Amino acid sequence: MADLYSNNYLIVAIFFLLGIILPVGALTFGRFLRPHNPTPEKEATYESGMVPIGGSRVQFHIRYYLYCLLFVVFDVETIFLYPWAVAYRELGLFALVEMLIFITLLGIGLIYAWKKKVLEWE
Repeated sequence: MADLYSNNYLIVAIFFLLGIILPVGALTFGRFLRPHNPTPEKEATYESGMVPIGGSRVQFHIRYYLYCLLFVVFDVETIFLYPWAVAYRELGLFALVEMLIFITLLGIGLIYAWKKKVLEWE
């Protein structure tokens, strides 16, 4: 039985190493193949053929970040619904109750955000 677990760790380690080695190798190989000829014209900022006016830094309103963060939180949490839906028949009533609790907590979070007026754009 111990051999089975060590074999699983070996497979995970191989995938981890391949996940690091392949992108780094591809980027390194691409660096040697591509031409490298920087000129002042190539390094200049291009803005629709016009000379850029002002700085390139734009400050966004904090509500934008809150809205995006809220979207990411709910989007990531709803990803948990897919494996549950696939394994629903095997898991039975316990999984149904557990998922209803999960969805209720998501709903409470949404209502809380709504009451705090995070979703309103002014």
